[in-house]
Amino acid sequence: MLIYMPFLLFFAVCGVLMLGYPVALSLAGTALAFAGLGFALQSLGVAVPFEGRYMSAMPNRLYGIMTNQTLLAVPLFVLMGVLLEKSRVAETLLDAMALLFGALRGGLGISVILVGMLLAASTGIVGATVVTMGLLSLPTMLKRGYSPALATGTICATGTLGQIIPPSIALVLLGDVLSNAYQQAQLSMGVWSPRTLSVGDLFIGALIPGLILVVAYILYVAAVAWLKPETAPPADRQELMRELDYRGSLWPLLLKGLVPPVLLIVAVLGSILGGFATPTEASAVGAFGALLLALAKRRLSFTILKDVARTTTHVTSMVFLILIGAALFSLVFRAYGGEHLVTDLFEALPGGVIGATLVVMLVIFLLGFILDFIEITFVVVPIVGPVLLAMGVDPIWLGIMIAINLQTSFLTPPFGFALFYLRGVTPDSVPTTAIYRGVIPFILLQLTMLGALALFPALATWLPSVL
Repeated sequence: MLIYMPFLLFFAVCGVLMLGYPVALSLAGTALAFAGLGFALQSLGVAVPFEGRYMSAMPNRLYGIMTNQTLLAVPLFVLMGVLLEKSRVAETLLDAMALLFGALRGGLGISVILVGMLLAASTGIVGATVVTMGLLSLPTMLKRGYSPALATGTICATGTLGQIIPPSIALVLLGDVLSNAYQQAQLSMGVWSPRTLSVGDLFIGALIPGLILVVAYILYVAAVAWLKPETAPPADRQELMRELDYRGSLWPLLLKGLVPPVLLIVAVLGSILGGFATPTEASAVGAFGALLLALAKRRLSFTILKDVARTTTHVTSMVFLILIGAALFSLVFRAYGGEHLVTDLFEALPGGVIGATLVVMLVIFLLGFILDFIEITFVVVPIVGPVLLAMGVDPIWLGIMIAINLQTSFLTPPFGFALFYLRGVTPDSVPTTAIYRGVIPFILLQLTMLGALALFPALATWLPSVL
């Protein structure tokens, strides 16, 4: 029974989290309790497989976290996203897209997808994108006669693109964890000059799958609008212009709304793809660019700047506190021999590496119902990542699969995080069942994307190999 202590530790953490306690404190507190139990049992002469020497590595772990240059991108990307949100870039962009596509069947839905894609690439935060798009676009879509299921499903699915469209905070954190797991896997195989994995590799690998998902969303909305015109009717452009209180040519509004965020995204991603900057340096470019956009739109007062700084500090502190708790959790997990236990379990599974990968993806999908991507990235990936990578799984492919898997989990009823975010800003006239019905087709599209990645890994690995 004592040899299964690592699994008991994992289930204990999940149980404490489901009780509603803060994530960082749940990870650290449960891990310390199990570490104390291990020391106590050993002092009583009980033969417990616990190596207390692992705990002495905690100071070095903390120092490594706080001096990690890759993680410096987190506060900068958060700052960029919050600045863009407060400067109402999304609102201007959505107005322009609605005027451009609104007169078509399903045009408002296509506008939401395109704006959501740009907003996801700008902010990289799922909750912020879903809430912003829900507040800005849902009332207009419902007023124009859109089916509540189609409108809410489109907004939810588009909001989760922040998981996969770079520069995504999820990919930054996942890239850092997978980089450590990849080196650990190679060292365990006797490779003393290990190859490295960068966050930029994941950014590049996510481009093709992310764009395929965007195109699939647009084609689905267009197909529904064509087959069932009453669910996505066209809007009258002149009436839209009167509602938006806009008089004049469409192109100045389109240029004003579209060009600045696109230029910002090109500057961030282009500097990474061109090899001119690391993701951390590119995040600084993005934050400075967002500051210039806010100044240009005259949306940057001292009050707004103070609010931006407070929000950025809050999110960054949460991320790093969770990371510290996860570091303590992983040390205690390894002290109980959890790494060897997981390796033996995966090797015993039927199907070899395919069976092990399927089990990991299923576990991550289910955990996405109760844990955010930060907890899964810091807790689950360090446990299963080194084992799968040692079995020959490509790290870029694995990272993209995990990101899309979590994106799908966040959409799946009844526990998907994106559903809760949207429900909070949806009028009472829209039932929760409509939201559930609306996301199901998009879930099927994402599962199809996962299947395509499984059959054709080059969708994720080809572009990084070329660049």
